[in-house]
Amino acid sequence: MRVLGIDPGFGILGWAVIDEKLRAIEYGVIETPSTAGLDERLLQIHAGLLAIIDRHRPDHAALERLFHARNTTTSLDVAKGIGVILLTLRMRGIDYAEYAPSQIKRSITGYGKANKEQMQGMVVRIFNLAAIPRPDDAADALAVAACHAMARAASRSPLRKSS
Repeated sequence: MRVLGIDPGFGILGWAVIDEKLRAIEYGVIETPSTAGLDERLLQIHAGLLAIIDRHRPDHAALERLFHARNTTTSLDVAKGIGVILLTLRMRGIDYAEYAPSQIKRSITGYGKANKEQMQGMVVRIFNLAAIPRPDDAADALAVAACHAMARAASRSPLRKSS
């Protein structure tokens, strides 16, 4: 099983592909230039995701759920990007799940209010990386993918009966 983790963004979208053994296959970012128009940036997100999906053939995808930011314009642009992400996943027949930031933090660190440094440290440990992935969006996408893989593994685990 391969999972595509996505840290949604408009200017920078983080992505990561991992396997069920929590091995990082590939990760990176899709960047769109601020000088490009809205439609061009959304098209770049779509094309970038299609290329990743076609290259790695993930079985599932997971996204970080958008939380309400103070900057409404940024939130709206990210929401538009999420629409493109969902459309792209649907076009390739990939099921997805969304996780709140606190769910991802709790899954990765055991604490739903972990800070960025704690998260990045655990991503390095979980995936046995030499360094923290840069930019941060790629590390965040690895965390999203790991959260989903762990949630799926837990749901498939047989229940143990107490003696």
